[in-house]
Amino acid sequence: MSTTRTIFRKIIRHGLRPLLRPEVPLGVRRRATGALGVVRRLPRGTQVSRTRLGERAAERIDPAGVSGAGAVLYLHGGGYTIAGPPTHRALAAHLAASAGRPVYVLDYRLAPEHPFPAALDDAVAAYHDLLAAGYTDITVAGDSAGGGLSVAVALRLREAGAPAPDALLLISPWADLTLSDPWLDGRVDDMLPLGWLRQCAAAYAPDPTDPLASPVYADLRELPPVTVHVGAEEILRADAERLAEALRAAGVPVELTVFDGMWHVWHLHAGLFPEATSAVSALGAAVPRG
Repeated sequence: MSTTRTIFRKIIRHGLRPLLRPEVPLGVRRRATGALGVVRRLPRGTQVSRTRLGERAAERIDPAGVSGAGAVLYLHGGGYTIAGPPTHRALAAHLAASAGRPVYVLDYRLAPEHPFPAALDDAVAAYHDLLAAGYTDITVAGDSAGGGLSVAVALRLREAGAPAPDALLLISPWADLTLSDPWLDGRVDDMLPLGWLRQCAAAYAPDPTDPLASPVYADLRELPPVTVHVGAEEILRADAERLAEALRAAGVPVELTVFDGMWHVWHLHAGLFPEATSAVSALGAAVPRG
């Protein structure tokens, strides 16, 4: 493990985690996490532009070299209540560089102002806009809440008979908003307090067992191939493993990698320490080459 990884783990534990305690006002939490994006490093040659998908703002991240007619729709994490394109710009930029595709990071509506299914509606509309723009190969990717949302998008598209994504890329997916897995009992995560997750689940999903809010309860048949990354010690490891198991049982090709010594969505720090950069590179390599 690198020295910089050890340093960043301490920063996350003592700097970011306290901001996610349930008693911190939502506005403070949003402003503080929003400021984190300005300290991230982007790969050389990256271009960032503003656009719109559906009725929502988005960032388009173009790598130095683009090939093919594909794109990635990226759905950010943040418990459905915080974060946005700036917080995930570096992750998206490194993913774009590895995949050789533009990455669109959607600024979907957040709870509690806009509970379920607002985020899902926004994401599906964004996907259809990318289809209308002429993209023939679209990968849907996301972390944490955005990981669960990515699966929900694929489910909604399947039910509508719409063209499916060519793959799903999931980082530490939040797949069960009931938070009932025994793995959670007494677990202290470097980044995510369990109380905050409970607060977010209540804000977003009136029924946490709805399969479009908690895809571990969904019929997952006929979904596209799925790649899942999760940290060995993190609070949502069980969600990732249960989701992967359910996908396999449904006959979906799935590759799950559990990374030793890593916390929740360490990919956010791509460009700042090698374990994060290499994980995003591996994720980009999983994007199908049409």
